[in-house]
Amino acid sequence: MYTEQLSRVYEFIYRGRGKDWAAEADEVARLVRERYAGAAPARSLLDVACGTGAHLEVFGTLFDRVEGLEMAKPMRELARRRLPGTAVHEGDMRDFELGRRFAVVTCMFCSIAYVGALAEMRRAVAAMVRHLEPGGVLVIEPWWFPENFLDGYVACDTAREDDLTVVRMSHSVRREGATHMEVRFLVGRPEGIESFTEFEVLSLFTRDEYLAAFADAGCPAEFLPGRLSGRGLFVGVKS
Repeated sequence: MYTEQLSRVYEFIYRGRGKDWAAEADEVARLVRERYAGAAPARSLLDVACGTGAHLEVFGTLFDRVEGLEMAKPMRELARRRLPGTAVHEGDMRDFELGRRFAVVTCMFCSIAYVGALAEMRRAVAAMVRHLEPGGVLVIEPWWFPENFLDGYVACDTAREDDLTVVRMSHSVRREGATHMEVRFLVGRPEGIESFTEFEVLSLFTRDEYLAAFADAGCPAEFLPGRLSGRGLFVGVKS
């Protein structure tokens, strides 16, 4: 997952699918400022599973200090090149420790669903809450809930710009409480066509499982349906 091949076309194909990182970051910042309960205005943010740094770049214009955490080397290297003055840490969301706290911690674009079993999701939420200041805000964008997932779903998108064309086709099935997704890419350039396949597994956690993970970590949350990509957002405030 998140190979060198995918990292080169990642933003291109999702931008072609209509993803707007700037608008999403603006919405998250607004939600945070409405809920932040710290002693001073929210000035620092950690973006967990920050990918190529697309959200992080915008967050950097909205908060005084931002940092990122990314496990996949190709994505992390892109984020570091994009944001040379910003710390982008190598780490696993389930057990990272940066030694400092933030007013805001975010985990966007359903990255939380890649952790595996429920116990691992709970570990990840607890690790993020540990990095919050008292009164700080944790924002997590989930994957689909079990009742919303469409078994056998096929998606196909094409993005074109100048001499680059990328086709992404995916097929998703439900197996053992998770989405198993095969994603095939065709990348066309004047010199030829490249193809590669990615396999992804995203756990289908329930709404109550997410809310319990937040509450048990000392960060009671609410679920805001329909936000961003349509999958909604969990927003919690650290007690």
